[in-house]
Amino acid sequence: MPPLHSILLGGLLLISSLNTPPCSAATANGDTLVGSEALAIGDKLISRNGKFALGFFQPGSGISKSVHNTTTPGWYLGIWFNRIPVFTVVWVGNREKPISDPNINVTHLKISRDGNLAILNNDTKSIIWSTHILVKNWTGTNITNTSAILSNDGNLAIIALTTQQMLWQSFDYPTNVMLPGAKFGRNKVTGFYHQAITTKSLVDPGPGSYSIQLDPNGVVLLRRHKAPSVVYWSWSSGNSSPDTLLTILKEVLDLDPRTRGLINPEYVENNEEEYYTYTSPDKSSSIFALIDITGQLKLMVWSQATQSWQSSYAQPADPCTPYATCGPFTVCNGNARPFCDCMVSFSQKSLLDWELGDRTGGCVRNTPLDCTRKNNMTSSTDMFHPIVHVVVPHDPQSIAGASTQSECEETCLNDCSCTAYSYNNSRCAVWHGDLLHVNKNDGIDNNSEDVVYIRLAANGLQSFGVNNKRKPTLGVIVTTASILSCLILMLMISLFIWRNKFNRCVVPLQDSQGSAGITTFRYTDLSRATKNFSQMLGGGGFGSVYKGVLSDSTAVAVKRLHGARQEDKQFRAEVSSIGLIQHINLVKLIGFCCERDKRLLVYEHMSNGSLETHLFKRNPTVLNWSIRYQIIVGVARGLSYLHQSCRECIIHCDIKPENILLDASFAPKIADFGMAAFVGRDFSRILTTFRGTVGYLAPEWLSGVAVTPKVDVYSFGMVLMEIISGRRNSPEEYTSNSYHVAYFPVQAISKLHKGDVRSLVDPQLNGCFDLEEAERACKVACWCIQDNEFERPTMGEVVRVLEGLQELNMPPMPRLLAAITDHSDESSNS
Repeated sequence: MPPLHSILLGGLLLISSLNTPPCSAATANGDTLVGSEALAIGDKLISRNGKFALGFFQPGSGISKSVHNTTTPGWYLGIWFNRIPVFTVVWVGNREKPISDPNINVTHLKISRDGNLAILNNDTKSIIWSTHILVKNWTGTNITNTSAILSNDGNLAIIALTTQQMLWQSFDYPTNVMLPGAKFGRNKVTGFYHQAITTKSLVDPGPGSYSIQLDPNGVVLLRRHKAPSVVYWSWSSGNSSPDTLLTILKEVLDLDPRTRGLINPEYVENNEEEYYTYTSPDKSSSIFALIDITGQLKLMVWSQATQSWQSSYAQPADPCTPYATCGPFTVCNGNARPFCDCMVSFSQKSLLDWELGDRTGGCVRNTPLDCTRKNNMTSSTDMFHPIVHVVVPHDPQSIAGASTQSECEETCLNDCSCTAYSYNNSRCAVWHGDLLHVNKNDGIDNNSEDVVYIRLAANGLQSFGVNNKRKPTLGVIVTTASILSCLILMLMISLFIWRNKFNRCVVPLQDSQGSAGITTFRYTDLSRATKNFSQMLGGGGFGSVYKGVLSDSTAVAVKRLHGARQEDKQFRAEVSSIGLIQHINLVKLIGFCCERDKRLLVYEHMSNGSLETHLFKRNPTVLNWSIRYQIIVGVARGLSYLHQSCRECIIHCDIKPENILLDASFAPKIADFGMAAFVGRDFSRILTTFRGTVGYLAPEWLSGVAVTPKVDVYSFGMVLMEIISGRRNSPEEYTSNSYHVAYFPVQAISKLHKGDVRSLVDPQLNGCFDLEEAERACKVACWCIQDNEFERPTMGEVVRVLEGLQELNMPPMPRLLAAITDHSDESSNS
């Protein structure tokens, strides 16, 4: 299956939208969109505090390639956390109308002629999505009386410029997230309700199965959004005062160190409104309330330590409590992960949907039932299998005439539409059709001891190994036991070796992220996937990279290593360093092949190739400033993760534009870990026989000393200059008059010190860039390439400066560059 970001088509569509990028509101006004401006694909509004961003996105960033859909995902208008490395959307505007127009470059976000904020198709002049508000007192042909502003709390508001009245806000139309400061309740006068609805899946933000709303009686209802509408949890102020309920909630939150003092819940009621809300005293924290796909209301907190979202509070506590969250013919166990599982002799209806978090489709039979009815006579060889310690399914039919379990079973067997029965406390109940909401006794919110007997085909049940009464002989038992013992011993040895060899950087993942394991491929499979290695994507000193498509249609990049002396060492380094690490800005290793002398690595395919291609080679795409700054921050985050968040510090050792790949949304991912070196936390340096690429090498590396993570910092600084300028760090440059030395980093830092940043920025941008961001990036670059490694920053410091969280004074001119400058001046004078 192709990648979620649409490996080829989606990338081409995005490329076409980036040709001659306009000076958008993202660069003109930062957090505001006015009538004369437009927001295109790749542009974004950013709140003044830098915490939130608004723009167009394609869902599924970070989702495993093995579960990507076969169709191209649409584009959505959304708001997300701007400084969180895990792409996290908090609001979607057109969640029911994704943009699927192949000419995506004609689509923009604008203030329409009626004053609404709208997604417009410039070719057809049609409105794809709009805020649908009636702007009063509007006259004239040009929009000058409304603007859209993204505030520091993540709220998008439309403001009337003449009266400063708020006409519309995204807080009133939540998707599945409620941010601090948003109201959850109702307007008593207008009858307007705030309602949050779950998403369909991890890659489809459309309305899902569950919703939360405050009813007219002041009761918070979490219920099934689709028919049948079943309320599975409520929070009422009828029996207790809201203050009492809020006190209980605060006590629960204070018991957990992660949430202690983190939020202040409130309840407000007056003649016009009734609503709940919450605030967070710690403005630097990232937090939100979420109704997840399964219907649980959760409080999500960003953990800097694990670089992931943590669920610190959930209601209901048992994920199995929401009605039919696992779909038909499943058993839900709140203590298991995943908590949904198919009943005996059933299989997942859609493996893809399950992997994407949507289990509502449930499971289907492996073997059809054997039951026929003719001349009022029923013939069946079906059997029943017990499921013990469960809550009986939803909507049972009581059978009054069955006084024993045998009679109850016979009643179900004689009806071909009967799928299960139970006989508990001398009461017979049967079910027809799908079995829903069968929950295991997990000790959370469920202590049921009931038994449900599901109807299965006899041959299917026997093939599954149930009720097989044939007894094995002693010889079979002994032989089987011996084989199993050997297998278990071999497995334990393999796991021990594997864990010690590859367990470099394991970070707790959310359930949605899937397994962090990698796949072992056969050489013949990879040869077939790459059409006998016929389509080369690139190559280097250690090997060549080829495009391939796996049997499940997943597009991949296959790296075939060569070079007898280094291949084993480089192979181990690459697998060890990225085999088990997970970060949005690091390329994902899907698997590898190791057969005799053949060494191959299988990566996720990056549809937009390398950064080098877009900066230095003939390419129709000119990366706009917003995309460039996104790449700069993303690479910095990826390096910070490698240096500071892994169990062992990983030094990449070869940071350059060729090793920075871009996905369909131009999000950067660091690749090629063949030179990577590991540094234990008790050590600060490591010797390596590898050398990076000329032009990106730190001075201390050239002298042969043991390296530190600061070599990556130096390389990053050099790459940063290239992204800003759109030109190589070449030591030579031709002019019309003469040939002379003009090392670009020397020019860049000299102009930076003179305050002339504009002349450093790529002229292809036509002056369309954020001057403050450009100056900040230039200062960071100068800071990173200091001669003395101790004067360079850590990548964590780099990230904070780039995100505007830390101020940076003008760094000094590096001594080596200063010497080059002096020499150049002397040559010019003579």
